[in-house]
Amino acid sequence: MRIAVMGTGGVGGYFGAKLALAGNEVAFVARGKHLEAIRANGLRVESPLGDMHLPKAAQATDDPTEIGPVDLVLFSVKLWDTETAAEAIKPLLGEHTAVVSFQNGVMKDDVLRQVLGPDHVIGGVCYIAATIAEPGLIRHSGSLQKLVFGEYDGSLSDRVRQFRDACVASGIDVEVSDRIEQTIWEKFVFLVGLSGTTSTARVPIGPLRTHPRSRAFLHDVMDEVVQVARAQGVPLSADYADTQLAFVDQVSAGMTSSMHNDLERGSRLELDWLSGDVAERGAKLGVPTPCNRAICDILSVHSKGRAE
Repeated sequence: MRIAVMGTGGVGGYFGAKLALAGNEVAFVARGKHLEAIRANGLRVESPLGDMHLPKAAQATDDPTEIGPVDLVLFSVKLWDTETAAEAIKPLLGEHTAVVSFQNGVMKDDVLRQVLGPDHVIGGVCYIAATIAEPGLIRHSGSLQKLVFGEYDGSLSDRVRQFRDACVASGIDVEVSDRIEQTIWEKFVFLVGLSGTTSTARVPIGPLRTHPRSRAFLHDVMDEVVQVARAQGVPLSADYADTQLAFVDQVSAGMTSSMHNDLERGSRLELDWLSGDVAERGAKLGVPTPCNRAICDILSVHSKGRAE
């Protein structure tokens, strides 16, 4: 496949490298010192599943117009950059190009559809703990590395089938969903719980799931997301937070969230699109969200980053 990675952070860098090393033609869109390092020394990935290195011959640019039309855009920029980045990738689109967002949150595809048109957008979620450790280097923690995606109409299209096969050949754990909107909300339950609690407590998931009080708080954070989803008509079971808490027990104790990593670096946080979104939707729907509201209030002083 001919693939463009829009946003070569932890998600885009890791999965883009896997796809490239399996023989796909992958172009990386990055910026600043990260781009300079990739151009000079290639893209490196450190992972418990095996380190990877793409030579500096790998295509990397900060200008999508240099790439041209592709089969698929792997879209993984920070949420506040979604609209601007969506405008920037228009030169990458051919008639049948698929754009799959592996960003956080549940608002992402609404923005992509508005900017690019609904025919180009397929839904997706990813499960991985990875971040930019230094310019040119992606560090993957744990063994979890999974992509789930699918057409919003539930069909198994040629482009979904082709991307699935490319992932399998690349050694990526992959699943095609015929109910991708529900799947995105299911991931959102876990994501809001993970990001909100690890950032507020400033520890990885291990201690949080072990201590009785923090474990109860984690459950309640996720349960608020479930109740908001159900009020919106998303068919999650009433006890879905219990299911996700059981999933939390299976991940690496050292797993943390991208928002926690951003907080530690003093970077801007995706708070408004995670717990903030839950609290805002809850207020509109009449669903109480005290835990997510508390997370928003506590982290609000860091939401714009250390410079602010």
